[in-house]
Amino acid sequence: VQLQASGGGLVQAGGSLRLSCALSGSIFSFYVMGWYRQAPGKQRELVAIITSDGMTNYGDSVKGRISISRDSRKNTVYLQMNSLKPDDTAVYSCKARWGSNEYWGQGTQVTVSS
Repeated sequence: VQLQASGGGLVQAGGSLRLSCALSGSIFSFYVMGWYRQAPGKQRELVAIITSDGMTNYGDSVKGRISISRDSRKNTVYLQMNSLKPDDTAVYSCKARWGSNEYWGQGTQVTVSS
């Protein structure tokens, strides 16, 4: 299983970004997909997860500003981030989980300038 993340970059506070994570090498619909982030000096934290049937859960720090979705035709999970804040600056990584199996993508940097 391989996960390829993309879409990170530099954005001003209040701006938006959409991250993508494409899964290959397995059946996408089997997996719970998630986005996590890690800022310098901080522990990795949950941003959002989405189950195979579309149920979602969000970290408290991003609720109301971030939306996760998935497209089974493209084997891709998306993270739409709006109203970005400097505190959202981090490396964002996607994860695929199926039972006890977990796979991580390489991470994409998101930097929000004030």
